[in-house]
Amino acid sequence: MGFTEDAKETAETAGRKIQDAWEDTVDKIGDKIDEVKADADVKKAEAERDSVHKRNEVKADLRGDDH
Repeated sequence: MGFTEDAKETAETAGRKIQDAWEDTVDKIGDKIDEVKADADVKKAEAERDSVHKRNEVKADLRGDDH
């Protein structure tokens, strides 16, 4: 192989490595976004659960029920 072919192969290898690194970074960012969304969904569900629980307690108190 000549110098030109070696340089071309080296450039292609570097290009593939850069592309792989970019794809890994994009995947990591996507994973983090999914994680944050999931945490937000959990917090929302917990808040709704607590709200329903409190609302039921208030209704029970208004009816004079023991809970």
